[in-house]
Amino acid sequence: MKDTLKKVIKYTLSVVLAVALLWVSFREVEWNDFIAGVKECRWIWVVLSMFAGAFAFWLRAIRWRQLLLPLDDSISRVTAFNGINIGNISNFLFPRIGEFVRCGVITRHSKQKATYEKVLGTVVLERGWELLVMLMLLAVVLVFGFDRFGSFFVERIWEPMTQKFDTNLWWMLLVLCVLGVGALAIFWRLRNANGFCAKIWGVLKGIAQGFSTCFKMDRKWLFFAYTAFIWMTYWFMAYAIVKAAPFLDNLDLIDALFLSLVGGLGFAVPVPGGIGAFHFVISMTLSVMYGVPVELGVVYATLSHTSQAITQIVFGLVSYAHEAIKK
Repeated sequence: MKDTLKKVIKYTLSVVLAVALLWVSFREVEWNDFIAGVKECRWIWVVLSMFAGAFAFWLRAIRWRQLLLPLDDSISRVTAFNGINIGNISNFLFPRIGEFVRCGVITRHSKQKATYEKVLGTVVLERGWELLVMLMLLAVVLVFGFDRFGSFFVERIWEPMTQKFDTNLWWMLLVLCVLGVGALAIFWRLRNANGFCAKIWGVLKGIAQGFSTCFKMDRKWLFFAYTAFIWMTYWFMAYAIVKAAPFLDNLDLIDALFLSLVGGLGFAVPVPGGIGAFHFVISMTLSVMYGVPVELGVVYATLSHTSQAITQIVFGLVSYAHEAIKK
């Protein structure tokens, strides 16, 4: 009962946060201008962005399968693809729950009994790698395009963030790290003497073993090639929506890449499906960086988010139906 109450509270808070960010994004919108902006859109580019999004799901699936093969070489590409799609649609119900759901899809099909903890370790590795690549790309864009993007990043992102990270917060983070290391040491020492510690240590060990699959992959270069193709696809998705919006005709490929990276930061906010957070971050970026009116910035954010949300929901439902039929 307590666990259910905690989940309800967490979900309610995430939904409230999403609604609040949506309200902030749409509060200054002139709806006549918003509707006019939508009518002017070139919808063929929106459709192309949706096809690219579906292709990105497939690329993510076969890249994830590269990490899963050392655990179980019987996992098919279709199973990994279904896991990605069902995980995506699950994130609309509760933020980040999709990462756990797709692990369940894999373990249910594993013929070599890959444990849930090991599969979860591959997900931790994949998502950590994705975050690292995004930050590296953002750093490259800022270094080589500092005249274009530097002031926005420093004034709107870096300075507000560093103002919140005062000395006391750094000490708190240090204490948390020390406590975390101490907890790991306790679980390790008591793993053979206490049932609870044994179970926790088993979970952590399984995640670590899953994480280590990156060293056991065959043809490791494929993992990096898939990553490059995935980010090229993300880049095209953002550029296609830019091309769909006539009021953004002055933006180029580099601007589209920057919007894609900033949008990725919006999806990091723990709200269902990035709703609200993505709209707020993108509309603010377009307004501050390019002087785009708020209502038109929201048009771009809505086109980008809604088109990909529809793609995720459609493929998620198809994959869920496929898994249900097989079961």
